[in-house]
Amino acid sequence: MKPWIDRPFSQVIRLRIRVLWAMIALMLVYMVAVVELGGGDSRRMTDLAQLAYRVIFFGGLIYILARLARYKKMLRDRLRMQEQRLWEQDERNRYLHDKSGGVVMDALLIGLLFLTCTCALFDTGAFYAALAALALAGALKLAAYWWIRRME
Repeated sequence: MKPWIDRPFSQVIRLRIRVLWAMIALMLVYMVAVVELGGGDSRRMTDLAQLAYRVIFFGGLIYILARLARYKKMLRDRLRMQEQRLWEQDERNRYLHDKSGGVVMDALLIGLLFLTCTCALFDTGAFYAALAALALAGALKLAAYWWIRRME
């Protein structure tokens, strides 16, 4: 039996909030580690690498903060929490997510974002390879999602 099925949805939301705070802490540790290792030298980075780093890192930080605010607001509003729970438990949404790659593809995309961000700070050649892999994986996920959604 899956332990997260028996939990009330409010506990699931609280757990997500804790995970998001941990992600913010890890992002700050990452930023300090990059500085200590000498990454991010603007004399060696291309304009695209600088843009990609800023979009990925700070865009991710803004996304996490927005999710935190949304989840905290959801804890105060039971109607929103009920709507979110119903949306997440909808069979069609689960089917679309699973058939377009599911959790494995989501983890791959997050890993590729991290890799692309790190490569942008240290090595231009590796950055372009990681960026191409990220673009390909994202395009495949979107294409599969669109195709499966259209077929139904």
